[in-house]
Amino acid sequence: MNINETEKQIEAAKQKIDAVVEEIQKTVVGQDAMIRGLLTGIIAGGHVLIEGVPGLAKTLAVKTLAETVDCGFRRIQFTPDLLPADIIGTMIYRQQTGEFSARRGPIFSNIVLADEVNRAPAKVQSALLEAMEERQVTLGDGTYPLPEPFFVLATQNPIEQDGTYPLPEAQTDRFLMKLKVGYPSAKEEMMILRRMGKREVRKVRKILTPQEIEKLRAAADAVLVDEKIEDYIVRLITATRETNAFEKEYVKYIEYGASPRATLALYRCAKVSALAEGRVFVIPDDIKAVVYDVLRHRIVPSYEADSEEKTPDDIITMVLKEVKVP
Repeated sequence: MNINETEKQIEAAKQKIDAVVEEIQKTVVGQDAMIRGLLTGIIAGGHVLIEGVPGLAKTLAVKTLAETVDCGFRRIQFTPDLLPADIIGTMIYRQQTGEFSARRGPIFSNIVLADEVNRAPAKVQSALLEAMEERQVTLGDGTYPLPEPFFVLATQNPIEQDGTYPLPEAQTDRFLMKLKVGYPSAKEEMMILRRMGKREVRKVRKILTPQEIEKLRAAADAVLVDEKIEDYIVRLITATRETNAFEKEYVKYIEYGASPRATLALYRCAKVSALAEGRVFVIPDDIKAVVYDVLRHRIVPSYEADSEEKTPDDIITMVLKEVKVP
């Protein structure tokens, strides 16, 4: 494919992304960063964890996004009494045949909303591990592939700790991105009041199909990444593991750095960022646009960071200042 064809492919993909964002914004006021992040996860082929206090339209955004995609959608409300079988399914004995057969759970869908994922205990959370990483589910002595495309979009509340079970690092690392959702501005809040106060219902058109998602992924793959940009990505990730470089201020705040999975995630998300801007190549600003969402759940702060109230975002800011931009 020559450069002109690539440019046309990327421009068409940008227009499709903008159309989806515009359609979602008919229902969801503001929260542009969250909407873009969700789309980035879908195009990059990864799962997304959304964190924010109640009432910020996290669930609404995911459900609205699912309405714009012509594929299967299931919502699972995570609760303390949930069982793994409630998610992945179980084996059922058929008296007529004298055999066991698989009864598939709600995980067998294209888009799965794991609502308030941290309200279920670890054994339930771990039921998602195989599905998220390997796109398959094991029931009894059989392994069943999940439909394509397959995404887990999970929400969690960061301020309420009673009756919750924090996600372990092995679970969070399987999320491509972790989005932090903040409060809307006063102007956006007024729009919410005027729209939702009237109970205004807006129909959302279906814009994407599984085939068009594949086209968006192909367009993202066509985005060019220079060797210097690749080197910048690797240097950013490895900088989070420099536990012996005591001359660097941020090192004392990191207990564990990001894994190679983060390198791949940052690379893929930077490509999607360039795609959404209609560019044929990745620039450093694309990496900076997604690095917080990619790394904030993969850096484990040290005790010193907790004592000084340094968040993962603070640590990422220090790393960005330390690593030279190409």
